[in-house]
Amino acid sequence: MTVFYLRRDAATNAGPRVGFTVGRVLGGAVDRNRMRRRLREAVRKHLIGLTASVDVVINPRKSVLTAEFPELMSEVERAFHVIQGNSPSAKSGREPNDSERGSQ
Repeated sequence: MTVFYLRRDAATNAGPRVGFTVGRVLGGAVDRNRMRRRLREAVRKHLIGLTASVDVVINPRKSVLTAEFPELMSEVERAFHVIQGNSPSAKSGREPNDSERGSQ
């Protein structure tokens, strides 16, 4: 899966927001909904560790359907860990420079 994120203004004091993009190219409605449900559950279990004020979009691959759930959870956890580590609050409150920005 591919994970994109964009920092939001910290003045709003809002937590993270997570969304999913599951296109029709990944399968029928049943398969796409199943991917969303699996990802939503993995995110729910690890969202507490993400305190940065960010918007996160997860773009899954077809392998999300067949991957073991613990493997899927570890991927989501790893992505959230990277996002949290790149947040300005994790870097002593300074503003990130262009090479540290998370959105591509």
